[in-house]
Amino acid sequence: MADLTLDTARKILDAAFAKAGELKLKPLVVTILDTRGVLKLAAAQDGTSLMRAEIAHGKAYGALAMGMGSRALFQRAQEQAYFIDAVNTIAKGALVPVPGGVLIMDGSTLLGAVGVSGDTSDNDEACAVAGIQAAGLKPNAG
Repeated sequence: MADLTLDTARKILDAAFAKAGELKLKPLVVTILDTRGVLKLAAAQDGTSLMRAEIAHGKAYGALAMGMGSRALFQRAQEQAYFIDAVNTIAKGALVPVPGGVLIMDGSTLLGAVGVSGDTSDNDEACAVAGIQAAGLKPNAG
């Protein structure tokens, strides 16, 4: 698979929401971007709070922009706060460096990223990982 298809993105989305249901999480937004950072698919469960779509997008976008899952960005922000702040300034505030942004890998080939927001960052990440794995792909959460 060279590109992230809409069918694959739908599988990721459906499985991420299924995982959220299984874990009885708060309502989530799932955003899936291709390697160019272009929106492939996004959906919000009923009852999501304000700004969740922007946060989910920022988690996925940050992962793509920096080439690492947002858990690694979170760690880097703790160790090099000025660097992440500078990068986020350059990106016009588009990065959200907390867990929940996961790169989608097909072997060693990057296909895109998933961002999830609505529950704790760890739970958001678990749903992104579950969605990517359900599509037969490899997640890189950082």
